[in-house]
Amino acid sequence: MANINHTTVTEFVFTAFEDLQQLQIFLFILVLMIYATCVSGNIMIYLLIKLDVSLHRAMYYFISEFAILEIIFVSIIIPKFLDILIAGRNKISFVECFLQLYCADATGAVECCLLAVMTFDRHLAITNPLHYFPKMSQAFTKLAIFPWIAGLVVASVLTIFTASLEYCGPNMINHFFCDLTPLQSLACSNTYVTNMVTSIACIFGILLPFVIIVGFYIDIIIKVLEIKSADGKHKAFSTCFSHLIVSSLWFGTTFIVYIKPSDSQHDKFFAFIYTIVTPLLNPFIYTFRNRDVKHILFKWLRNLSSWIKDKLHIRTKA
Repeated sequence: MANINHTTVTEFVFTAFEDLQQLQIFLFILVLMIYATCVSGNIMIYLLIKLDVSLHRAMYYFISEFAILEIIFVSIIIPKFLDILIAGRNKISFVECFLQLYCADATGAVECCLLAVMTFDRHLAITNPLHYFPKMSQAFTKLAIFPWIAGLVVASVLTIFTASLEYCGPNMINHFFCDLTPLQSLACSNTYVTNMVTSIACIFGILLPFVIIVGFYIDIIIKVLEIKSADGKHKAFSTCFSHLIVSSLWFGTTFIVYIKPSDSQHDKFFAFIYTIVTPLLNPFIYTFRNRDVKHILFKWLRNLSSWIKDKLHIRTKA
């Protein structure tokens, strides 16, 4: 033990997907297109909800908040990943690495808690529709703030304990961004306490919101099955189907990466799904599986088409 080199690591190097060297350009184009689509799609959802008065309701506020979180989340990870793919700049300083870790964990934890809050909103609307508006009006501010407080606290704990470990080499991160497990696996010091804290934080930040979502949906299904009319059942299920798909995609891949303790070689491929692919799908799920948002989107597109035709008609006459 006395011969261990305790030189402090000042930077980390991402291995990313270096084993797919021949596909780097293709991967860069693919990720860039996904990033542009994800950002523009979520901006569209945010603007639709912000500018249309008919969508100024709690459910759509939470959807717009989720859209902003998705933009922040992918912007924390993807630009650096693109830089690695196209320019080969795979190094990141110690401080920048842990800043990226904190921001990604905070945004991810906030999204987990927000998905639980959105489930509560749907549960209240379906199981207690007569008291939905007064109860939601009273609890709205707390429900909007809670995910941010919980997410920032969980991320702070994870980052502080991970950064407090001793890093003396190697400094190669088998990933495309600074994530918990790859970083902790590089530590020279004992990681037992940090691993325990990480597990507890993941329980509060990921597992608990998931359990809450499952519990609410079980009650929603029981209440919906009590509805006699088929139209009533379809309407009740359709209001939460988009959220159910998004929650399944998000928590499914997140569990694989964070809940299990081992550092798998496949973690970065699962991380690719939940950091890049899932955020791409969410705008389409919320747009095309939500009747109100889809109706307003098509109305905007029709108005835009009419405006363009009018302009072209005026120019043709001139």
